[in-house]
Amino acid sequence: MNAPPRVLTVAGSDSGGGAGIQADLKTMLALGVHGMSVITAVTAQNSLGVRGAWQLPVEAVRAQYRSVVDDIGVQAVKTGMLASAELVEAVAGLIGDTDAPVVVDPVGVSKHGDPLLAASALDSVRTKLLPVATVATPNLDEVTQLTGVRVESEEGLREAAAAVLAYGPRWALIKGGHLPGEAVDLLTDGREEHWLRAPRHDNRHTHGTGCTLASAIAAGLAKGLRMPDAVTEAKEYVTGAIAGGFALGGGIGPVDHGWRFRAPQ
Repeated sequence: MNAPPRVLTVAGSDSGGGAGIQADLKTMLALGVHGMSVITAVTAQNSLGVRGAWQLPVEAVRAQYRSVVDDIGVQAVKTGMLASAELVEAVAGLIGDTDAPVVVDPVGVSKHGDPLLAASALDSVRTKLLPVATVATPNLDEVTQLTGVRVESEEGLREAAAAVLAYGPRWALIKGGHLPGEAVDLLTDGREEHWLRAPRHDNRHTHGTGCTLASAIAAGLAKGLRMPDAVTEAKEYVTGAIAGGFALGGGIGPVDHGWRFRAPQ
């Protein structure tokens, strides 16, 4: 049998299974691609927050990446938690030499507000990582962290996208999920615009949303979809996952990565 398209996630491990590497691999399985991983950091976290995080050495990250890419190959790469400037710069160098689309999720803080990226690494994200991204997928807090632009209404998404694109990614997907009303995102390359809208579900269990969306986009790109189509399909998938989010532990539960397996046929 032919192998399915291959997607590599470069991110941190979430011991609670709702975000990070674990969410990425679940998403990839659900969307029919073969998921592979480079672990950049190990976190001790649950539904209540992050209790600790330990960065892996750059040599370990580089060895994982080269082991996968040099032998198995990839059709898309997705990055998540990179923790430090040295890891950001090492990963940027690796993906810059890889002939595959790259989805950069510039993770800054966890769903609970715990920092997952050192403040000293922000400039490396701007100058090293974003320039090699095919698409960057910041939420509004990450837009502010990276560019200083604060978005308070749908009209501000264009300004945010322009500020992100100025750092060099081919596309920017500005996620407006923190705005009131329906869940609206803007995908643009500076010329064409695609507005993606979905109903907002009254569900607090949304842990892993950003990781899931970025991984779903990478899955679509690995299958050969155009960027607007990959993002549209990813938005549909993550909207269903948010609707199916479930309580787990005493805090914020995860989205349901397997919702399509349980949906009525």
